Amino acid sequence: MPPSHNDIRNDNGTTAACPVCATEFTPIRRQRYCTPACRQAAWRARNREPTGRPAITTPPGTHRRDITVYQCPNCEGRYLGQQWCHDCHRPCTRLDLGGLCPHCDEPITISDILDQHP
Repeated sequence: MPPSHNDIRNDNGTTAACPVCATEFTPIRRQRYCTPACRQAAWRARNREPTGRPAITTPPGTHRRDITVYQCPNCEGRYLGQQWCHDCHRPCTRLDLGGLCPHCDEPITISDILDQHP
């Protein structure tokens, strides 16, 4: 007796190799990757952001607020680690991580330094 048409179309017996980790798996419908993690890794590899800027990490035990530069929207004064303008008595806006400039002792952000030196 010949096999039924449903048996011929059933592809449950085939296996495929995951393009990310090369693991053999049985695909379900049009599945290309063995796990959602491999699918996400492939998407991240295809859509990588070409910024070229280094990742900024903070030392352990350092509070993020202490190394953040804030700026007053009214007087445009910059403060390191202070979220409140003492002159205008208004809250400040967060700019970026940074510190004090070694030459002029004014708060400067890391993005200011990276923009000056490409």
